Amino acid sequence: MSKTMEALREIFGCRVSASLAERYCYASDASQVQGMPDYVVRPENTQEVSWLLRFCSEHQIPVTPRGAGTGLAGGASPVRGGVVLDMSGMCKIVEIDIGNLQVIVQPGVVADKLNLALRPHGFFFPPDPGSSAMCTIGGMISNNSSGMRSVKYGTTKNYLLDLEVVLADGRIIRTGSKVLKSSAGYDLTRLFAGAEGTLGVITEAGLKMAPLPRSRKLVLTCFQDAETAGRAVISVFSAGITPSACEILDRLTCRVLKSCDPNVAVPDDGDVILFEVDGQESSTEEEALQIAEICRQQALSVRVADSKKEMDEIWAARKLVGAAISRLDPSKTRIYMGEDVGVPISRIPSLIKKVQQISAKLDIPAMKFGHIGDGNLHVALFIDVMDDVQWQKLRLAADRIHRAALEMGGTVSSEHGIGQARAEYLPEQMGEETLQVMRSIKRAIDPANILNPGKLAL
Repeated sequence: MSKTMEALREIFGCRVSASLAERYCYASDASQVQGMPDYVVRPENTQEVSWLLRFCSEHQIPVTPRGAGTGLAGGASPVRGGVVLDMSGMCKIVEIDIGNLQVIVQPGVVADKLNLALRPHGFFFPPDPGSSAMCTIGGMISNNSSGMRSVKYGTTKNYLLDLEVVLADGRIIRTGSKVLKSSAGYDLTRLFAGAEGTLGVITEAGLKMAPLPRSRKLVLTCFQDAETAGRAVISVFSAGITPSACEILDRLTCRVLKSCDPNVAVPDDGDVILFEVDGQESSTEEEALQIAEICRQQALSVRVADSKKEMDEIWAARKLVGAAISRLDPSKTRIYMGEDVGVPISRIPSLIKKVQQISAKLDIPAMKFGHIGDGNLHVALFIDVMDDVQWQKLRLAADRIHRAALEMGGTVSSEHGIGQARAEYLPEQMGEETLQVMRSIKRAIDPANILNPGKLAL
């Protein structure tokens, strides 16, 4: 047994492993980025995390924090080896503080479980990624996750009040407080949001809660093409309506959903926009009718969902899109590349058309769906993973999709993060001078570069 393993076992006991089988389980997240850790460590409290980072800093051992491993950019893949720090065991809801409109949680709390705990109190945590049944709050903070509700409610960073963070040298800091707003000093809380574990390890978070809306309405609209659908979305916003969700499903996506469940109430003869509004009963009823009236001028069909049951079924189907693609051709597999680009809202139709051209030219089928209300498009490309030529085409398609988004003034990641998978595009998107500022911050907080090295082009 190595001296490092002896030291780790003395503190963590059976919660540290160096077995090859277990290390393979932590070699990657849900992306294609691979690494291989030397050790897997599962802490139970902040003091253990502090000890580990101090030890790893002294011995120059890389540390890759990990939540549920649902990331799609290699953010939790240990590309430099070292320790994978599995934070999923720190999963307590520490306090639901109704009087101060906030909840305090450990980073391993799963998003859906948090909302189940908040619901009886009449509150919820709005960020709603497609992986909400699995992803952890720590991972959501580290990637500034969002999802379908972000068009109205914003992203994870909008709900952060305070973080407990362990720095690379083992120091423990708090970045905020229980107050709902503050202008005291640098906004360190948001500095760690989206940092993907490169600046510190989050061990506790104070989050704002939002009151559950009394009513929700869903309007299903179907258009001849994406350009017409995009114009309708802009018309809705121009009318002063902010939907709680505004999703696009191209006709191929709708057909795939129908093949999974013929009863799902989604049209499959055009490009679909799902508009959801929430609030008081009277306001949601009025806004749903307004949206329907606006869209009827350009749509093939418009319908307001009949019941909460129907709404829930449609949203459940929407969350399964990534898995449903296998029904298109069971011999092929979806590969997560080029799937999270974002552009100004008015450019979404152009981006969809460009993706269609890329897909057709390279002969790689692509489902297109996502959060059109904030300009975020997800592209589901899939290939026969046993075919080397298709892998080459896939990489080329992903590269062209990323560069198309940048040419339209967009981003290579709206919510999934940069990790290693998209790091090559960051200098082009941000500019070298801006990237140097990021690198200066990294050097100041983690001079030995032990925290999630090889990510974010740092």
